[in-house]
Amino acid sequence: MVLLDGTASHPRELLGNKGHGIEVMRRHGLPVPPAFCITTEVGLRYLADPRAAMDAIWDDVLDRMSWLEAQTSRKFGRAPHPLLVSVRSGATQSMPGMMDTILDLGINDQAEQALAAGSPAFARDTRRRFDRMYRRIVGVAEHESVPADPYAQLRAGIEAVFASWNSPRAVAYRAHSGIDDQSGTAVVVQAMVFGNHGPNSGSGVLISRNPITGDNEPLGEWLPGGQGDDVVSGSVEVGPVSALRDEQPAVYDELMDSARRLERLESDIQEIEFTVEDGKLWLLQTRAAERSAQAAVRLALQLRHEGLIDDAETLRRVTPTHVQTLLMPALQPETRLAAKVLARGLPACPGVASGKAYTDVDAALDAAERGESVILVRDHTRPEDVSGMLAAQGIVTEIGGAASHAAVVSRELGRVAVVGCGPGVAAALAGRSITVDGAKGEVREGNLSLSAWSENDTPELRELADIARRISPLRAHTAGEHVRLDDNTEAAVAAALKTGHTDVVSATPLVVMLTALRLADS
Repeated sequence: MVLLDGTASHPRELLGNKGHGIEVMRRHGLPVPPAFCITTEVGLRYLADPRAAMDAIWDDVLDRMSWLEAQTSRKFGRAPHPLLVSVRSGATQSMPGMMDTILDLGINDQAEQALAAGSPAFARDTRRRFDRMYRRIVGVAEHESVPADPYAQLRAGIEAVFASWNSPRAVAYRAHSGIDDQSGTAVVVQAMVFGNHGPNSGSGVLISRNPITGDNEPLGEWLPGGQGDDVVSGSVEVGPVSALRDEQPAVYDELMDSARRLERLESDIQEIEFTVEDGKLWLLQTRAAERSAQAAVRLALQLRHEGLIDDAETLRRVTPTHVQTLLMPALQPETRLAAKVLARGLPACPGVASGKAYTDVDAALDAAERGESVILVRDHTRPEDVSGMLAAQGIVTEIGGAASHAAVVSRELGRVAVVGCGPGVAAALAGRSITVDGAKGEVREGNLSLSAWSENDTPELRELADIARRISPLRAHTAGEHVRLDDNTEAAVAAALKTGHTDVVSATPLVVMLTALRLADS
């Protein structure tokens, strides 16, 4: 168990992504609520023997809670100044929305009454949020009471978050993403700050550069009066982060400065969850932002031009799959403009997908099993929808923004997505043949035809190819007096390397060279 006080030197594999990000921010003096981490090692012991694992760590948990009380000058679940905490999962590799989180833990009658002395509405809202989330995640029946003892809440909450590692949605996500089942999750316990506290309070997500297009401009969302779960769930309408600049310019400037610092520290684009409580900025977590294939290429080159990463790291940031995605057939302007627009929303993950619109996950799964091309259309996606998202070629939602569950998971899965299309869209699209354009943020009528580009059609891919030819153990060209490689799979590239080839001709030179580099690194 590790205090995240800025002095820990433990690896990301032990602290998990969330714990590592908090530790980096604390070390560099950024405004982060105090927190401690129950490590991934404990998470694996919990999965093997839950009771023994919890009994072994419980005294340490109590000790760390005393430290949180001292850090915040509050008492856990007790008047007159109650400390409430969040209990959050933290796998080593990001699994957005796949595991559970509980906010506002520690509230009971005594704590609610103490909070009500400042604002009865805030106290009621916080208690309501906790009861709903705790019942859903821990599994308290409707006729049963949530425990009043804050430490009973805490123990059950930690166990529920550890157990969510093996939830069906998390298992399906790991299987799709190739994440090791044995890596486990950490749990982060962090002092709550409250975006629902009143005026000049709210929550949001900032992505330091656009993870959809790769443009060098921030993208984010801001919800006055809300907590972080409202924003990332995609279940509540949110505004752009620029609205925070209009409402609280000093807080906005501090947020942007923090994002730039974190980019330099981590040499990557950051996704930052933040809360503003009574005009004070708090950073809750930071991690490398999920990004589309287009953004992966553009952002890698941007960071190289800025001197934050070298040539080798630039090529590591772009995978063969990214390039293959960019080389997939695209919807040309004349075809797009000739088709009727059925819905418009936020472009959440670029690409084009056509298919039949399904609003029910089970029906979408059945259709996919029959070989149909499926577009999943929902009011908003939930963690349990991941199986339907995996089966679909495209995702459309009525509500939610760029940091919503639907948008983040779609980018991670490489699914074309348009979110926030407005109420009634699901019913209007159900059963229709549609084409989703994730770059334009449009849904158009019919299965529209696509045409493909080549590696030579974009300056970014040409620049990457030039870098790769200087570094890759297998240089690939579009033409020349070299052996021709008709297959760009790992097996074919490995065979070419094994036979001693240094130059080959390929229809997809960049894919071949990136694959060769990955084989050399493995």
